[in-house]
Amino acid sequence: MRRGIAATALVASLALAATACGGSDSGDEADGPVTITWWDTSNATNEAPTYKALVKEFEAANKDIKVNYVNVPFDQAQNKFDTAAGSKGAPDVLRSEVGWTPAFAKKGFFAPLDGTEALAEQDKFQPSLIEQAKYDGKTYGVPFTTDTLALVYNKALFEKAGVEAPKTWDDLKKAAATIKDKTGVDGYWGSTQAYYAQSFLYGEGTDTVDADAKKITVTSPEAKKAYGTWKGLFSGKGLHKADTTADAYAHIQEAFVSGKVASIVQGPWEITNFYKGSAFKDKNNLGIATVPAGSTGKAGAPTGGHNLSVYAGSDKAHQEASLKFVKFMTSAKAQETIALKNSTLPTREDAYTAEVKADPGIAGYQGVLSSAQPRPALPEYSSLWGPLDDELIEIAGGKESLDKGLGDAETAIAKLVPDFSK
Repeated sequence: MRRGIAATALVASLALAATACGGSDSGDEADGPVTITWWDTSNATNEAPTYKALVKEFEAANKDIKVNYVNVPFDQAQNKFDTAAGSKGAPDVLRSEVGWTPAFAKKGFFAPLDGTEALAEQDKFQPSLIEQAKYDGKTYGVPFTTDTLALVYNKALFEKAGVEAPKTWDDLKKAAATIKDKTGVDGYWGSTQAYYAQSFLYGEGTDTVDADAKKITVTSPEAKKAYGTWKGLFSGKGLHKADTTADAYAHIQEAFVSGKVASIVQGPWEITNFYKGSAFKDKNNLGIATVPAGSTGKAGAPTGGHNLSVYAGSDKAHQEASLKFVKFMTSAKAQETIALKNSTLPTREDAYTAEVKADPGIAGYQGVLSSAQPRPALPEYSSLWGPLDDELIEIAGGKESLDKGLGDAETAIAKLVPDFSK
């Protein structure tokens, strides 16, 4: 049975011998299978069916373990898990967004996995993804899916205009104007969201904060230059104006897949939806290139994705079952299956089989992964995009100046990392 989290379980290394466990009844029967609960935060329509099928495969191979699969909407999962882990009823395994992993590890909600069955094949995973699953020197998740942003473009429109994938943002502006002249459609449509603007910071050699120096850098000269470039891509020939509505994401996506705009910046989680659009019935029409570079010549985008993490409050039997489940779901075979079914990127090189790389979307994104930038091991890092989301939409819509918006963002960020200097 499950009980409340013991204080010692929150600080023990993996505490497989711990008796602490979640407050909800697991439904286990004496001498019967151990039932673990997995909260999956994937898209319920496009991705979840693949995970459900793998759960059945795991159960068939492990008669002593049952998996209670629960699909939790991604935008609700972080708060739900935070509440559940702080009281009772947390799942044994969570599909944790990479930014959540260090934050929950800091709170003691995740068990460190170093030396366990779940990380037995650690050397098969991309090292940067393992680093991104760490907090305070310990690993709290096994990389499950990975992603980054890329410039995705309509090859037919680019060829008609006689332009190539741009290497810099200046090249993109020129290409967008030519595409508009030659095809009649806009060449590029940018996002106002902070996550999508992150690449502009990397292009100027900076970030929202300098985690090592404990300094907020969002108003530095380099950051202002980066956001100035970002803002400049909402006006000009072939550059679509900023969409500041609540449905902006859907509007940009629909315009791209229907051939009404030639390029956008987007992640591999949309590969399946790209192919559903009229512009990409021929999958090979989808072009994928590294996000353009800034004035420093540097190009890159944030590394995203998800880890599978084990709840520190589960008892020994449930943790052991959870470790076995995590190992199965992150195996090369499972990763290959997920990639083929969901068009998501594997986290281990041996899962990029010839069949997987036959998908032009996966092959294209694999090619840009080397330029992806790992996030610093700062638990608060992902939350820093919140204040910027609020301010960038005002800046893009012309309601605030760049200086005022970034200044207000700096003030809000300072409250999230109070030990950082400005």
